[in-house]
Amino acid sequence: MIRVGKAGTVVVNGHSEKVSFIWSVADLLRGSYKPSDYGKVILPFIVLRRLDCLLEPSKPKVLAALAKLPASADPAMRETLLNRAAGHGFHNSSPYTFELLKADAAGIEANLRAYIAGFSESLSEIFIKRFEVLNQIAKLDSANLLYLVVSKFTEIDLHPDKVSNHAMGYIFEELIRKFAEQSNETAGEHFTPREVIRLMVNLLLCEDSDALTKPGVIRTIYDPACGTGGMLSIAEEYLRELNKTAKLVSFGQELNPESFAICKSDLIIKGQDPTGIAFGNSFSEDGHPGKTFDYCISNPPFGVEWKNVEKEVTNEYEKKGTAGRFGAGLPRISDGSLLFVQHMISKFHKDKNTSRLAVVLNGSPLFSGGAGSG
Repeated sequence: MIRVGKAGTVVVNGHSEKVSFIWSVADLLRGSYKPSDYGKVILPFIVLRRLDCLLEPSKPKVLAALAKLPASADPAMRETLLNRAAGHGFHNSSPYTFELLKADAAGIEANLRAYIAGFSESLSEIFIKRFEVLNQIAKLDSANLLYLVVSKFTEIDLHPDKVSNHAMGYIFEELIRKFAEQSNETAGEHFTPREVIRLMVNLLLCEDSDALTKPGVIRTIYDPACGTGGMLSIAEEYLRELNKTAKLVSFGQELNPESFAICKSDLIIKGQDPTGIAFGNSFSEDGHPGKTFDYCISNPPFGVEWKNVEKEVTNEYEKKGTAGRFGAGLPRISDGSLLFVQHMISKFHKDKNTSRLAVVLNGSPLFSGGAGSG
């Protein structure tokens, strides 16, 4: 159901309605963007709007704290004081909010750039380097679409009080599934139903129920194809339900820049450490070399060929054998699923038999992509 709230803000109830409302931005982009590129605009603007809703109440405190800081202030001290004023592990020091951006149509491009530059370094890096949002701002402005897009996102309230982190995860993954369909890609590469993830987490953690209920227990979890971080988030939620004092430290790696940026943004918004999420290909550039974890969980892409990393993988297999990650043998070049399994097993603790793995695969590794078939 959609209704109009205060100041013309649209109140959208239900995940599917929110997705439909956000997806309506695609109508603005049609003609200027290819359908496969809609996500390059919509995804970063969702994150920007969610952060805007979260930080807007504390904006006056941040600006007041900024005014008191001397120009020569140590950058680390400046970051700490502004984060404290914002009440989060991040801040935005620009004077703008989405409402103020919308109020100045003529200055929309310069103001939005200043708004993005005002974020903490950790967030600014995500928007500029991974989302490449400055390129999209220039393109939208040249097509006279920037003001329309900002105005559209200003209409929806994405504050965590209105849209929980769990609900936001659904929205991100449903949108990514729609983008995959527009690109004629396999939705399974980007989307795992939450019910499936919940089952995997239950199976992964159930045998440790006694240990996980002890006060202050800490465990680590790793996903080498983490996407937007849905599996890591649900595992953390499950453990919190079991024991509010428990801590699950998340590690992961993701190749898609937009998914990587969403994953890190989500962790930052939830007050978790995003440094455990690495960017790149898990096979050719292991983001966590030498590290081992208590749990591994993943839904790696089905039937994806690994020809682009064949040199690195084959080199490790031939030179390191069982001392490396792929000692059991290489699968067919057309399906790298078994490489993911071997990679995750290599992340098991070596000195204690406690690590476990939950993984979703189709049937092909059993008959067409088995070890040695390459």
